[in-house]
Amino acid sequence: MLLNENGPAGLIYDLPSIINRMDPAALFQRTQPLEVELGCGDASFLVELARRHPEKNFIGVERLLGRLRKLERKGRRAGLMNLRGVRIESSYFLEYLLPPHSVSALHIYFPDPWPKKKHRKYRLINERFPEVVRAALASGGAVFLRTDDQDYFQQMTEVFGANRGFQQMETPPELAGLLTDFEQEFNARGIQTLRAAYGVC
Repeated sequence: MLLNENGPAGLIYDLPSIINRMDPAALFQRTQPLEVELGCGDASFLVELARRHPEKNFIGVERLLGRLRKLERKGRRAGLMNLRGVRIESSYFLEYLLPPHSVSALHIYFPDPWPKKKHRKYRLINERFPEVVRAALASGGAVFLRTDDQDYFQQMTEVFGANRGFQQMETPPELAGLLTDFEQEFNARGIQTLRAAYGVC
């Protein structure tokens, strides 16, 4: 069921199970290509992307309910029927709840860089991550990455560059020009956005 704080028919999807894989078709009125943002922040990026592309469906994944409620409010205000939010840990959602080869694009922007050396094991994007992404992406799918952390960016490009299942590609100009809330704040402070994109071979 789709829920919000006022009852049914909202944009926040209440997972019926965290053991069985979900059926994306159950979330939307139309069967369309699906894009997922892991960690959607205040949802400003995803809401605008969904507004520009009614021919696609979008899921924003967040573990913080307050952020999902922002997705709910902004999406309902924009009248979007192709947007849903799911409250769960991003890595778990990607690996265990998405059906294989069900996603046309993954957006991962400004994940926690865990800058201390002893904490790097907690980073979302690690050595095994490209294979998890590859299992979720449909043929011709792509993953789009952004960060402000140079060390994390190097790790991102190394692990995807070493995986023969992906080839590096350019981020489309329209997508590159659509900024997240974090990105707008960082850019205003003069902090550069580091971008990378990889398509399934």
